[in-house]
Amino acid sequence: MPTRVRSYSKINLGLAIGPAREDGFHGLTTLYQTLELHDLVTVEAGRADVTRLVLSSNEERVPLDGRNTAWKMVERALERMKITAQVSIHIDKRLPVQGGMGAGSANAVAALIGLERELGASLPGPERLELAAEIGSDVPLFLLGGSVLGLGRGEQVFPFPDLPGFSAVIAIPGVGVSTPQAFRDWDALSLTQPGKPDKLEQLSLAYASVYAKPGTSGIFQSSPPPEGQGGCLDDLAENTLLALVRTGIENDFERVVFPVHPSLREIKHLLMGNGSGQALYAALSGSGSALFGLYRSEADARQAQQRVQDAGTKAIVTQTLPRSLYWTRMFAE
Repeated sequence: MPTRVRSYSKINLGLAIGPAREDGFHGLTTLYQTLELHDLVTVEAGRADVTRLVLSSNEERVPLDGRNTAWKMVERALERMKITAQVSIHIDKRLPVQGGMGAGSANAVAALIGLERELGASLPGPERLELAAEIGSDVPLFLLGGSVLGLGRGEQVFPFPDLPGFSAVIAIPGVGVSTPQAFRDWDALSLTQPGKPDKLEQLSLAYASVYAKPGTSGIFQSSPPPEGQGGCLDDLAENTLLALVRTGIENDFERVVFPVHPSLREIKHLLMGNGSGQALYAALSGSGSALFGLYRSEADARQAQQRVQDAGTKAIVTQTLPRSLYWTRMFAE
């Protein structure tokens, strides 16, 4: 019986870009957050004398060979486990290609999880993360789920205290954004800004300050209020996010992507809204082109969805997905 795995998406709650490193990559600091929106990855595998991979998809833009992240993940996982197998993978794409939502990276992790269940074998945890980092910078986050701090080039991942759940709207424009080109544009911009402060350190400190213990430099106490002093889980959710927003979190990619694609800036404004029902936070996800807004209620999210759709852009209402639900809902059976 084939194994079907929900391949969840992500957004970036802030993303700071550092200078190019000697290895050609840029240092990053970001806070990933997984969402309920997902592709479906179906894996059927059995041990065999020779390894053979077959990949299919309902989306013609998905490569069906060794260029695909799911193919790379399965091939290298089998090598590390010293297993030969016949493997069939089908990717039912529901997420945008080149959308900045980590769809291809999540497909790779979903394929690995499906493969391990099919074969009754798995890699040790640290080796799985090591392999994921080889496949791509934002692949390892999908081995954790929930709120995840990403450092290095994004592949060094650390579980972050889960943010309480939010309604979200994902806007999916009809344009694609090239991540390599966005980095090149960033480098060109940075050359004109000598002596700027270390943004990676600034954003890392901002994230840490939100959850610092009371009496220290923290700007928000993440534990529930004492009994009799008011407050509720909804307030906790809103205040946690607002605490992050007050630190000045932003996505550096917006500075180079919006001038090239000005329509994306307008979509962000629509997501944000104004007055009652406006977003708590809205931003580009990764290098785009998808954008997101987070809201106090589903009703507010539905209003934002309507604003974006009225302007001619596809928009989907979803929810943030904490770590526990990420894993309990992984298998689609």
